[in-house]
Amino acid sequence: MSVPFPRVLREEPQFRLLFTGQALSVVGDRITTIALPFATLHIGGDASDVGLVAAALTVPFLLFALLGGVWADRLPRHRLMLGSDVVRLVVQLVAAGLLLGGVAEVWHLVVLMAIFGTADAFFQPAMVGLMPSLVRPELLQDANALRSLTMSTGQIAGPAIGGVLVAALGPGGALAVDAATFAVSCTALALLRPRTVARDVEPAAPNALAELRAGFREVWSRGWVRGFLLLMVVYHVVVLPAIFVLGPVLADAEYGGASSWALVSVAFGLGAVVGDLLVLRFRPSRPLLVAGVAFVVASCQAAILGSGLPIEGIAALEAVTGAAVSIGYTLWELSLQEHIPEASLSRVSSYDYLVTVGLMPVGLTVAGPLSDLIGLHELLAIQTVVAIPIALLVLASPAVRGLRRKAPAAGDAAAGAAG
Repeated sequence: MSVPFPRVLREEPQFRLLFTGQALSVVGDRITTIALPFATLHIGGDASDVGLVAAALTVPFLLFALLGGVWADRLPRHRLMLGSDVVRLVVQLVAAGLLLGGVAEVWHLVVLMAIFGTADAFFQPAMVGLMPSLVRPELLQDANALRSLTMSTGQIAGPAIGGVLVAALGPGGALAVDAATFAVSCTALALLRPRTVARDVEPAAPNALAELRAGFREVWSRGWVRGFLLLMVVYHVVVLPAIFVLGPVLADAEYGGASSWALVSVAFGLGAVVGDLLVLRFRPSRPLLVAGVAFVVASCQAAILGSGLPIEGIAALEAVTGAAVSIGYTLWELSLQEHIPEASLSRVSSYDYLVTVGLMPVGLTVAGPLSDLIGLHELLAIQTVVAIPIALLVLASPAVRGLRRKAPAAGDAAAGAAG
């Protein structure tokens, strides 16, 4: 697939600066996902401790995502992101120092990762809200696609780099490398100068709770947001546990172990890259409709895993779902950025993170015990029966099917395909 150098990188220097810092930071994040389990085991922890450290990263989204949205709609978003990155830089330096010094304990990692996750909960809603002040409206889709591309390539490159670093430098050394990537991101954010965008006039809210209620009204007043949030909840709580929990168990029991699951994971990542490249080329006139179709495809992952196909067939189908996931997320964020008032964008995004990242640990926690209770393939079948009909129901909603691009540029209309 021939893809020209994206216009948004040529024409928007502020986005180019952000993209450079984030591309490296994403790889660092993926390095951490490899280093943390080995760090926990290296200091004497067991499988339960590995899960506890992992949960410490995600639970803060349940507690702080909404507050992060409020702050991001109040404060300069790039400064809030800079503060978040500084906190996470310090956390990784402390964790690396404790590990390299041989004094780390499991509770140290739990506390440090809880602080890391809290800072991340403030970063993500601010990032979504920042994008319209960095790029022109007609380039928002490209900008989101490139952000997604950094995550997709990081998903492939990060674990490989992380494995090499853990082997060569130990878990502490790998976390120190991640700290260095945060230093690069901090530098980029400190230099960033977003356009001054007049935030829509909104009556001054007396407190954070009132601002949260105002953000909730923005969510509830739009049927397409309500419907898609339902789809996202089901995808994260019902479908993703099939990938993160049941998939490795299935590979170990029926497909020869970790090497087979690595093939599936790499295929998904490559598919995600292809999906990002597709979104860079095509401009659907109804992005949310295309995103809905994409998540119907993505919701088939439990069925794919339980299909009984050879591992090569599962990997090939997972590559298709990887492309669908990239397309779906990119066009969902684009729809929010185009249709939600700029003054409320981070708060609306925070509800998205609350019901996705925040609730995902619920599904991850119960998937294992449920598979032991009712059987692995039986649970995969239940996940399929729940997820696909709900995705189709949301796709059938007139509010989702009818949402069109907001004032698309003539150049975009000529370059892209109608959806």
